[in-house]
Amino acid sequence: MNSDLNQTSAGRAPAYVVGLDAGGTRTRAVLAPAHGGAPEGEGVSGPGNALTVPGAQLTEHLAEALAQAVPEALRGRVVAVAGGFAGASRTAPDEPGRVKAHAALTVALGRLGIDAHSIEIHSDIEAAFASAPGHPADGLALVAGTGAVAMRITARACTATAGGDGWLLGDDGGGFWIGREAVRRALRMADGRGGPTALAASVGRALDVPEDVLPAEPAGPYDTGAWTRARREAYRMHLLPAVLDRPPVQLAQLAPLVAEAADRHKDPVAEGILETAADHLADTVRALEPRSGERIVATGGLLGPDGPLTAPLTARLHPLGLTLDWVADGSRGAVALARLGYDG
Repeated sequence: MNSDLNQTSAGRAPAYVVGLDAGGTRTRAVLAPAHGGAPEGEGVSGPGNALTVPGAQLTEHLAEALAQAVPEALRGRVVAVAGGFAGASRTAPDEPGRVKAHAALTVALGRLGIDAHSIEIHSDIEAAFASAPGHPADGLALVAGTGAVAMRITARACTATAGGDGWLLGDDGGGFWIGREAVRRALRMADGRGGPTALAASVGRALDVPEDVLPAEPAGPYDTGAWTRARREAYRMHLLPAVLDRPPVQLAQLAPLVAEAADRHKDPVAEGILETAADHLADTVRALEPRSGERIVATGGLLGPDGPLTAPLTARLHPLGLTLDWVADGSRGAVALARLGYDG
């Protein structure tokens, strides 16, 4: 460590670290003192998935979040940066997501005049795991947001993965899976293969099916008298192209409709979707051969304090001796990892 850095950290000018949580929908940067203390700056920008966001756009999002979080006067005092990136891992130095994230982050930092001595790339799940109280090094991490994946973390690095295969091949139990099931059940109601469900109308409205195709607000969630065969045929005719015209992953935006139908209408179709989603998440955790009493750090909107899968998944994990420890995101964990990188 050079003398300039020693002088910076010795007292005349406090040193800082930056933690980044770069996920599929947003990138968040947090500035904090290098030797502990509360965050002093924050910035937010667009998606930061290292595999799906084009390199130039990823750099722009990182630079925008960093510029908001780190005032210009403090940029020369940043000594370490750690980023938790969706689409990146530490399985190998040349892992594609890790390489791409490091390249984009290096350019973004250089553009802002931030010459950090330590720049480390982690997966977003490793950062989320480190965000739990005490910044644990070992245990299990579970993410249930748009996608769904579980990882075993050993010495702060992922050593085993279950799920997380993306919307096309996996992510069972995640937001996309739930949203897709909502559309599937609505279509089955419409063609006669499925029973009545409150999801038909709510999914139709969310996907801009014309109001004159949808029945008026029914007397109850299972009042299907207005769903004549002609109306159901018209519904299918409008719903299918509305779904196919959108990027598939946007189906995840329909997941809250399933939670609402289950909670407000006690819709058995919606309740069944959520119960099956919880089964999938429990199976994903079991695939990592958890030990009784082992910590599971969970993140993602489906598992938060008001998450629709929190209660059913908790019930499934209890017989295994497992409990969920929820964190909002990985930004605090990324700060902790940056501090560890600075301290050596």
